Amino acid sequence: MQHVKWCFAVIALIFSLPSARAIESGMPNPPSKPTTVKCGLFILDIVDIDDVNETFEAEIAIVATWKDPRLAFDPEVEGTEKKIFQGEFQFNELFTGWWPQLVIINQIGRGDTNAIKISVLPDWEVTYLEQRNVRLETPMALYDYPFDTQNLRAFMIPFGNMSEEVVIEVDDRYTETTESYSRRESTVNVAGWDFLNLNMNVDSTQIQLHETAPTFSRLVTTIVLKRQSWQIVWVLLFPLVMLVSMAWSTFWLDPDAISDRLNVSFVGILTIVAYQFVVIDNMPRNSYLTFTDILLLISFFITSLTIPHSLYVKSLTDRGKKLMAQRLDRICRWAFPLGYAAGIFLFLALYKLN
Repeated sequence: MQHVKWCFAVIALIFSLPSARAIESGMPNPPSKPTTVKCGLFILDIVDIDDVNETFEAEIAIVATWKDPRLAFDPEVEGTEKKIFQGEFQFNELFTGWWPQLVIINQIGRGDTNAIKISVLPDWEVTYLEQRNVRLETPMALYDYPFDTQNLRAFMIPFGNMSEEVVIEVDDRYTETTESYSRRESTVNVAGWDFLNLNMNVDSTQIQLHETAPTFSRLVTTIVLKRQSWQIVWVLLFPLVMLVSMAWSTFWLDPDAISDRLNVSFVGILTIVAYQFVVIDNMPRNSYLTFTDILLLISFFITSLTIPHSLYVKSLTDRGKKLMAQRLDRICRWAFPLGYAAGIFLFLALYKLN
């Protein structure tokens, strides 16, 4: 008998609950064709940049605004000037209108949605706000590494709605905000980089889906960062230059000391090879040579030249031309450093121009 009472109590409670608002006919579809969605994407923080895998992790905020007359309401009847649906529960369960499913197509994994909010005004204006943690894959131009400037990009489309259904536009209000943000925030919370600029523009892109390739409107957000190169110069490149300079000590050794000369040269060559493996471990697998690769090649080449030079001055000494050998050593004391420096600055200028 007690169980029967509990059953009636549960049934009465169910019928006493307010009925859920039904989804209006056509509400899951865009309100018009095409529907204009004004968007902005903000970089709140850059958490990490991975040069090897060409990815970066960031905290972003997405803002989107559009008009939907099906959501119009009377403020006096509703008792509020703005309807707000905040949090995942209200967004998923209570909001019954249409919204663009904004997807960043170069995102790796699902990412984390930390906050979400939709607000509706009486004049049909709907504003969507979301904060995410994402890891994005973007090609990096490392030609002049470590003196490079990178353009990290995020590509966002309204997933499921082609360009004839939804058109993305950049909201001018957010353009001014991003410009002031870039002026205010000269650095971001990521070691080794300086934040220069953030800009947004729109274009269209085709995505291959089975036999068709529909066109989607796309928002392209570009983050411009400049690498803080001096730490890499002092830790990696400066010791390399010093090692090459140590190999030039053979020019101060006696031309007859061929064994000591060759030992110094071979130690320098082996050290440069070891340095090359260190650089490879910290660089992506590129199909082109970076400035650092060229520097390693120049260092390897000019250090290797000390071996035939030592053999030549030894041969001059054996033929009784020791004074000529010593004079050649004195010339190389200046020629090798000048040639090395000229090669470095020449290739650095070429990489900067390209």
